[in-house]
Amino acid sequence: MTDRIVIVGGGLAAATAATELRKRGFEGSIRVLAGEPHSPYIRPPLSKGYLQGTEERSAAFVHPDEWYAEHDVQLSTSARVDSIDRAARTVTLADGEVVSYDRLLLATGAEPRRLTIPGSDARGIHYLRTLENSEELRDALAGGSKRVAIVGAGWIGLEIAAAARGYGNDVVVIGMEKTPLAAALGGELGAVFQKLHESHGVRFELDTATTGFRVADGRVTGVTIDDGSEPRTVDADLVVVGVGATPSVELAAAAGLTVGNGILVDASLHTNDERIFAAGDVASVWSPLLGAHLRNEHWATAKSTGKVAAASLMGEPAELDAIPYFYTDQFELGMEYSGYGPLTRGARIVYRGDPASLEFIAFWIADGRVVAGMNVNVWDVNDQVQELIRSRREVDLERLADPAIALTEV
Repeated sequence: MTDRIVIVGGGLAAATAATELRKRGFEGSIRVLAGEPHSPYIRPPLSKGYLQGTEERSAAFVHPDEWYAEHDVQLSTSARVDSIDRAARTVTLADGEVVSYDRLLLATGAEPRRLTIPGSDARGIHYLRTLENSEELRDALAGGSKRVAIVGAGWIGLEIAAAARGYGNDVVVIGMEKTPLAAALGGELGAVFQKLHESHGVRFELDTATTGFRVADGRVTGVTIDDGSEPRTVDADLVVVGVGATPSVELAAAAGLTVGNGILVDASLHTNDERIFAAGDVASVWSPLLGAHLRNEHWATAKSTGKVAAASLMGEPAELDAIPYFYTDQFELGMEYSGYGPLTRGARIVYRGDPASLEFIAFWIADGRVVAGMNVNVWDVNDQVQELIRSRREVDLERLADPAIALTEV
């Protein structure tokens, strides 16, 4: 196959697709249009090892820079795509260059959701999405002894809180939910993470709205919060906002592709244009299991969709069947989670081990079946957890909770 494939994006999905195309023997041209000024990279180190100072910058990059030339992949950095002409099968870059394609992959990612409240343009307010964001935040945190306010009690907020405390800063996490991670894990398990952080000196202001920022001489000095009683201000030398992300669909929408919460694609990652595909954070993929589209912003999904996209770009049969997966490291807690978030709503949680010990597995059970599982400081079991989810078989809950019984025998 010698078609011209153009990939718009500079993250893991884009790099994985290019890699997989060459592995599958694609002999046509591949051009990657990366909007940032460096080669594609992965994002977990940005809130984990690289932010904490335990990993080098190189750990974030998917491939060394020379890989692209060695594999005949034309990589263009700082290449912003302004428009797609579906009829002409071209994309136009901000500098006016017009690039032709036979097949096009959109891996445009997502952008942090920004607060638009009084004082939100002050210096000292950080968002975390890019490598440069991580470096700026790390430099701000590294000296320690700062008052750090984190707006958002989700995964990013808690990972940043752990990093900030590791540098010796005073940290407060502000969230709208009653417990951190409530939307992802529910209140009971969210409380496990809250207790962990509190044991390391992190303070929480929960069930609380952030209404503005106090500013002096153009720099943030505090966060104004309201818990329904009386507004007050939390002092801060710097603020990090982590309140979610929105998929970057503007390019696709302007081209007439179907968008919703992301670019809508089928299980093979086709858009409503047979020559255009989407992968990674921006792709909202049809799930036959859920009977709905599902969008995930985790690195494992970027990788799995990149592989499926490569096969589909080559006209080979492929469908996304990978179970959503992510992991986190916070203080002494390491965790892996696999499963379908929409199926956990109203599900029963069964524990194998004691959550208070920070060494356990939690299973979400719906209709007698495992729909999600989270192993905390218990290793080499994720494949077995995923198999329980994939099998869709009913399980014996007593055996599931018994650590003496192998997961393959429940």
